[in-house]
Amino acid sequence: MRSTDRSEPIEPGLFPESALKPRAAAERIAGNAGGKARAARKAAPPKRATDDLPIARVCVDSPLPHLDRPFDYLVPIDAADSARPGTRVKVRFSGQLVDGFVLQRAAGSEHEGRLSFLDRVISPERVLTPEVARLAREVADRYAGTLSDVLRLAIPPRQAKVESAPPAEPPPPFTGAVAGEPWSRYTAGAALLRALADDRAPRAVWTALPGEDWPARLAEAAATTLAAGRGALIVVADARDLDRLDAALLAVLGSPGHHVALSAAIGPAERYRRFLAVARGSARIVIGTRAAAFAPVAGLGLVAIWDDGDDLHSDQRAPYPHARQVLLARAEQERCAAIVGGFGRTAEAQQLVETGWAIDVSAARDELRRLMPRVLTVGEHERARDPQAAAARLPTIAWRAAREALSGGAPVLIQVPRRGYLPAVSCADCFTPARCVVCSGPLSLPAADGVPFCRWCGRPAADHACPECGSRRLRAAVIGARRTAEELARAFPDTPVRTSGRDGILTSVPHEAMLVVSTPGAEPLADGGFGAVLLLDAWAFLTRADLRGTEEALRRWFAAAALARPGAPVVVVADGGLVAVQALLRFDPAWLAARELAERRELGFPPAARMAALTGPPAAVAELLALAELPPGAEVLGPVPAAEGQERMLVRTTRSAGKALALALKAAAGARSVRKAADPVKIQVDPLDLL
Repeated sequence: MRSTDRSEPIEPGLFPESALKPRAAAERIAGNAGGKARAARKAAPPKRATDDLPIARVCVDSPLPHLDRPFDYLVPIDAADSARPGTRVKVRFSGQLVDGFVLQRAAGSEHEGRLSFLDRVISPERVLTPEVARLAREVADRYAGTLSDVLRLAIPPRQAKVESAPPAEPPPPFTGAVAGEPWSRYTAGAALLRALADDRAPRAVWTALPGEDWPARLAEAAATTLAAGRGALIVVADARDLDRLDAALLAVLGSPGHHVALSAAIGPAERYRRFLAVARGSARIVIGTRAAAFAPVAGLGLVAIWDDGDDLHSDQRAPYPHARQVLLARAEQERCAAIVGGFGRTAEAQQLVETGWAIDVSAARDELRRLMPRVLTVGEHERARDPQAAAARLPTIAWRAAREALSGGAPVLIQVPRRGYLPAVSCADCFTPARCVVCSGPLSLPAADGVPFCRWCGRPAADHACPECGSRRLRAAVIGARRTAEELARAFPDTPVRTSGRDGILTSVPHEAMLVVSTPGAEPLADGGFGAVLLLDAWAFLTRADLRGTEEALRRWFAAAALARPGAPVVVVADGGLVAVQALLRFDPAWLAARELAERRELGFPPAARMAALTGPPAAVAELLALAELPPGAEVLGPVPAAEGQERMLVRTTRSAGKALALALKAAAGARSVRKAADPVKIQVDPLDLL
């Protein structure tokens, strides 16, 4: 067989350009573009830097930790006015054009080599204020992250059409009177509003009363701050809370132009339009979900967060900051007021009170007793009357409370910790948990006549047989909200049953006899309050292997119990001797928070200490720890298995050495990125899922 000689000329009729030399062929194919480009480069005059502050210090968009520093570029004359601090630019970096933000203009550079010019200014709009830049730098250092990662969370993507649209007219100054009488029900509540009106910077941990219209109270605090000539920023956990707060602010301010609501749900264009209204100083009050904590509010006078224990406040993208910490850092930097509010209280909020950083704003016991519901538990007396009460899912005391409320024409709320029908099943004969034969994931049953499927890989398991006894019968190991609704429909055949959860969240329900089965966080409001609240499956919260399990259980219970009308029964199906149940009986979240904080101090857990979790392949985690210059006294705990092929190590240090720990881990990650290490290591400082 004759081999093909690649050096032989190809027939000119098929590829006429091939008879030319390679460079000439390329120019001919491109229509002489290469030659024209060279001629244009020869004809173009060389770039000249502006004489006024010719150096631009740029934060380059790069995830590599060893490149987390500003880079100097020359500012060409034609960009002297547009390349201002806070604008977006394109720069040549490592042979590529990348995005960046101008952090500063300077007269000189410490770089001894040749500097490149800014490629172009993407937009003259100043979207990064000096205050937000300082905040982002502090957040990056605290969480062992990079500035570019934090700015990616803080500043929404650019929308050119929105920038080119004419800006809306700013609203007239707010001069309305704010009725803050409801704040007087709290100790130091009236003083808090007076301090905001006097343009001072009070800091408070606010425990709301049961049934409190908390959006109205926060709206009054924000309006008082606005009337004093300062801006306000309020962060909530989800879209439902945001809608309630938006309506409350509109009612207090009377005009929609004074405030904006920021969240990802409104779409990129509308979100950027509202962001620009804040950056340009038109809107002085910002409400939103966690990313709104970085909003560039002019003249900030108040930051507030509602329900800071909700895990939605913790970002799921690197460097995983928590909105509460972002707002507290902002209050320190900008010397403004701060409110941390909720029906419950976290150990972090309690620490703010005990260290003197914030004051406790809560109601007196007499006022609390007047408004709180009547909490009932499955105690010794109930067991004597109903021997099966401890094991029953709906004991007699709960059934009786629901029946009395329904007979009075009031709705009843039933909180169930798990969604779905049967989220977990087991063998009906030997009680062995049913697992997938492919991935060993837990099997779930979607409906009474449904086929079991794996919650991990989604494979159906119609022919499942118990590996221990061979039985094909299944029983419920965990009961979900839909199965609960089905059971209640049989127990109360003449009463409508509605569900509120991931498949559909109810905003409110009318004041009429009905059963509302809800998962935690999806509880609707009821006109006049619920006639009874039943907290089922308390064990699902209390048996969680989690540092925050007890705190989370009480937070969920308080949120549901606060929806009951005064004096209405709240039945928690749990032993009254448990610590969390005792706190619910007293309706005293501060008591439990103080206990939790004391225990964490003794055990050396956050927030009494600082901890970092390192997750990755064992060799990569070991390499990072070997490179890290940990602060004196730092403890390395672990390893423990994580995902498949990965492990987790914990590094613990004192609160005062927390920043040093984060910087040491970041430097070690930078050293690994310089070496181009193949396996990444996930670094999380003070993660919520610590255990």
